[in-house]
Amino acid sequence: MIKKLGKYELVRKLGEGATSTVYLGRDPFAQRQVAIKVATPEILNHPEKGRLYTHLFLNEASLVGKLNHPHIAQIYDAVVAEKLCYIVMEYVPGGTLEEHARPGHLLAVDRVVELIFKCTRALAFAHRLGITHRDIKPANILLAGETDIKISDFGTAITANNNDRTQVSGIGSPAYMSPEQVQEIQLDHRTDIYSLGIVLFQLLTGRLPFQAATQINMVYQILHDNPPPPSSIRPELPAVLDRIVSKATARDREQRYQTWEAFAHDLAQAVRTRQLKIPRAEFADTEKFDVLRALPFFTDFSDVEIWEVLGFSEWEHVPPATQVMRDGEPGSFFCFLAEGELTVSKAGKTLSLLHKGACFGEMAIINRKSRLRGADVTTLGEATLITVRSEALEQASESCRMHFYQGFLEVMATRLDSANQRLSHL
Repeated sequence: MIKKLGKYELVRKLGEGATSTVYLGRDPFAQRQVAIKVATPEILNHPEKGRLYTHLFLNEASLVGKLNHPHIAQIYDAVVAEKLCYIVMEYVPGGTLEEHARPGHLLAVDRVVELIFKCTRALAFAHRLGITHRDIKPANILLAGETDIKISDFGTAITANNNDRTQVSGIGSPAYMSPEQVQEIQLDHRTDIYSLGIVLFQLLTGRLPFQAATQINMVYQILHDNPPPPSSIRPELPAVLDRIVSKATARDREQRYQTWEAFAHDLAQAVRTRQLKIPRAEFADTEKFDVLRALPFFTDFSDVEIWEVLGFSEWEHVPPATQVMRDGEPGSFFCFLAEGELTVSKAGKTLSLLHKGACFGEMAIINRKSRLRGADVTTLGEATLITVRSEALEQASESCRMHFYQGFLEVMATRLDSANQRLSHL
C-alpha cells in the first residue's frame, strides 16, 4: 500500500469496490483523520467508463466546502486528474446502515425513525443548495455514534445548473430508484424522497419492498407496483409508519411528499404523539428538532444552528407545583417552555402566566451587574422545559449566539409593549 497521497498520510484500507478504494488517512496540517476515496487505475483507463467516472469525481469535487451540515459527511479536498482522482472526506467510524438493513440486525423502530428524520433534514439542506443526491441507499448513510448519521457519496448528484456533467444517465442503485429515475426522465428532489422511503421500508423490515431475480423485473415492479405496507412483514409496526412509507414511495410523484419538511413533519409527529413506543422520560432528537423549529424564538435560526442548540440544551419533564426559579437566587441558566404553563410570582403575588413557547430567566444571563432572579417561577401542571446554561451559550458559534441575543431583544420588546398596554388601561 502507498504511504502518502499528496499531503495526506494513508493509515489503512477501509474498503474496496469495483471503481474505487477508500483509505483511512490523516491530514497532518488540520490534525484530523480523513477518509480518502481513490479511483482505481483500471476504471480511469477504461475506454468507455473512464470518462464517466472522471465526471463523477469532478461532480463530487465541485461540492468541496459547500455541504456544511451536521448530517452530511463533509468533503474537504479533491484532486481530479487524468491518471489520479481522489476525494478527501470526513471520516465517520461507525460504518453504514447496510448492516442494519437485514433480518436479525434491525435497529429499534424509534431509532430508525430518528435516523430517517435526520436524513430528511440533511437532504432538505442539500435541496436548498440546488442539489439532488440521486443515490440514497443504506450504503451511503454512515452511522456517527448511537443516534447520528452522515449522508455521503454525492458523486451522482444533480445540481441546479443541470449541465451535461451532472446529468449522466444510468447512475444509481436500481432497487432504490424512483419510477422517474428508472425511466430516465427529468428528476427533482422527489426522487430522493422516494429512495429514502425505500430505505425506511428496508430498515423497518429487513428486506426490500421489491424482490426480483433480474434488473428488468425490478424495474417492472418499480413502474407498476406499490411497496407493501411494512406491517405486512412486521405486524407489530404501528400503522403510522405504513402511511409514511406509502406516501414517500408513491409511484406518482405528485402523490408523494412534495417537500422534505412535510416528510420530516410526519416522522416527528409520530414521535411527539407517542404513536411509537418511546419512554415518556426520553426525548428523541426528532422530537427536539421539531419542537425548537416550531417555537417563535427560533424562527430566524438556520437548521444547522437548531442542531447546535440541541447539542447543548437540556430537556426535562417537570411535575406540577415545581419551583423552577426562586426570587433572589443567582441565575446561571435560562429556559424555554416547550409544553405546559408556569406562574411568575413575587412575595406570593402572581405577576403573570407563561405559556408554551415562552422564554424566561434570560435577564440573569444578560444583566452583568446582577445575576439574581427577580421572581419565583413555578409549574402549574406537568411541563416540559428546555434549559440552556450560560457557559454553553458562551461556547456556541458566533452566529448562534447572535440569534440568541437577537431573540432576547425581541422578548424584552414584547414584554415592554405588554407592560405599556397594561399601564394605558389603568
